[in-house]
Amino acid sequence: MDIQRYLLIAAIAALSFMLLVEWRNFDPQGPLATAKTVQVDDSAAGSAATPEQQTLPNSGDVPSLDSSSDQQAVADAVTDLEEGDTHSIVTVDTDVLSVKIDTHGGDIVFASLDEYSKELNSDSNFVLLENNPQRQFVAQSGLIGQNATDTAQGRPRYRASSSEYTLGQQDVLNVDLHYAYSDDITITKRFQFKRGHYLVDVKYLIDNRSNAPFNAAFFGQLKRDNSDDPGTNDDGGMFAMKPYLGVAYANNDDLYNKISFDKMRDKPLKQSVDGGWIGVVQHYFVSAWVPNQEAQNQLSTVVTNGGNNIARVTSPSVTVAAGSQGEFGASLYLGPKDQYRLEEIAPGLDLTVDYGWLWWIAQPLFWLLTQIHNLLGNWGWSIVGVTVLVKAAFFQLNAKAFKSMANMRKVQPKLMEVRERYADDKQKQSQAMMELYKKEKINPLGGCLPMLVQMPVFIALYWVLMESVELRHAPFMLWIEDLSAMDPYFVLPVIMGVSMFIQQKLNPPPPDPMQAKVMQWLPIIFTFFFLFFPAGLVLYWVVNNSLSIVQQYIITKGIEKAEQGKA
Repeated sequence: MDIQRYLLIAAIAALSFMLLVEWRNFDPQGPLATAKTVQVDDSAAGSAATPEQQTLPNSGDVPSLDSSSDQQAVADAVTDLEEGDTHSIVTVDTDVLSVKIDTHGGDIVFASLDEYSKELNSDSNFVLLENNPQRQFVAQSGLIGQNATDTAQGRPRYRASSSEYTLGQQDVLNVDLHYAYSDDITITKRFQFKRGHYLVDVKYLIDNRSNAPFNAAFFGQLKRDNSDDPGTNDDGGMFAMKPYLGVAYANNDDLYNKISFDKMRDKPLKQSVDGGWIGVVQHYFVSAWVPNQEAQNQLSTVVTNGGNNIARVTSPSVTVAAGSQGEFGASLYLGPKDQYRLEEIAPGLDLTVDYGWLWWIAQPLFWLLTQIHNLLGNWGWSIVGVTVLVKAAFFQLNAKAFKSMANMRKVQPKLMEVRERYADDKQKQSQAMMELYKKEKINPLGGCLPMLVQMPVFIALYWVLMESVELRHAPFMLWIEDLSAMDPYFVLPVIMGVSMFIQQKLNPPPPDPMQAKVMQWLPIIFTFFFLFFPAGLVLYWVVNNSLSIVQQYIITKGIEKAEQGKA
């Protein structure tokens, strides 16, 4: 039995299967603790006036805190606004974000990223949040509890001094929305934007001039329907990439957890965590609420009767003493999966750049890729550079494999003779072949084990190219304008197929006719698969194959020359 050939076919089949699985599927798949109260002042307790609110039909966009159960969050159904219900909109433009804020509730109902286009060579910016008939994805926040401004019966209407705000030459832009809770209590909902930052600070400034304390808790939530990820390209048909779209969060046990929208319905999230964060993850981009990391916060998910998905964080209640002022809130990230920036914001937030179970290989590969890019300034050439360095790291391992293949080619006539001699007795045939391998000092596994060892590296690089927003719409040269998309003219996949065919010719042909036919079809099969793969990944394979051909040719010629010298 030709062990090497069977193992080689098994290795290639396994690689093909893993690639298809990874291409099709990026998906993964305790009771609320009592929230502690943070006292701003220890003045005597009391009650404040009930605010006048605009009541929405079928509203219920917010959670509620039941004081009798010591602030246990209640997840009510969230419904959409009725058609025709219009509100005042405040627009905000910074150097990286364009945002629209609805003064009814103070929700961010639109956010586009100025540095990322919707499509390649498009003048339209990528829209992360929006609220229209095609897609609903908004960031909501408010106050709940004893002196709630946001209840199931209605949301507050804020006033803004302007309908348009621009960062301009400033480094910090404050957008203040004002609300008169009572004659003696005013609330300012402040959105703070910073130059070059996708992190928006959302703060509530309470001016309590009454003779009673003001007590409320902050909540922030992302509400999204089940529409497709606008950042996913479905042009590949059955091979179209399906990255993860769902909720991610950090708790006390794990800095990165996922819960899909489907699972939220059957098993909603309800956890109390120290610090933490919760967000909605999609391809290349993430939206996340990051509360006070020093407090114990409540994370929860809800699937509403209307089918919307909510990812929510509720912070501890805060008491602002009578005659004093207080400030509290959280931060909202709306931007790309820049793992180095996300790492600075909250523990585990950088893990939304999900490299799968091979992250321990993918992370160093990404770091290497970025370092080379800092030198070359082109992501395509950076991939070439990474390929060369990875190839150099496996040089000796590959050299042993190629020597084994070259030696196999040398004893090929003897193997054919053994097969013919024991054609009717497979057991004797296998024994005779193993004796021949031992006599010629050939390891029948030597040619395929290195390939198996390198498979994790290849799969890890696949994740890097798929998940790294840095490669989105990144050009290489000539016709390759987007390394994250498939080659529009299929040139690289064809070159890859040709290089694989050349490699095959440098190897000894399988003695078994059936194996030989299978091997002949592999370059064609792989070429078909790679037609739909990102150009960056195909580029890696082409360069890797080319280097292997050169190395294998040199080693084979060296062995043949040595044999001629002995003769």
